[in-house]
Amino acid sequence: MSDNYSKVKTILPQIGNKKDEALQAISSPIYLSTAYRHEDVGLCNGYDYTRTGNPTRNVLEEAVKDLEGGRGLLLPVLE
Repeated sequence: MSDNYSKVKTILPQIGNKKDEALQAISSPIYLSTAYRHEDVGLCNGYDYTRTGNPTRNVLEEAVKDLEGGRGLLLPVLE
């Protein structure tokens, strides 16, 4: 088998297996939220509206980036 196949076999089982500090989930949950609460006007916790980003999309972007060997990835929003 090629080195690339071995790399993919190593990466695939790890997708989404990062510690969720907020909820202590073992694997990444699917977030269906469209809007996120803010502590105050102008203060953002990293997400404001699902079209600009959400935790689920971040996991997918990270997985595709790792599989492709890239430095970063931005997925388009499809309507």
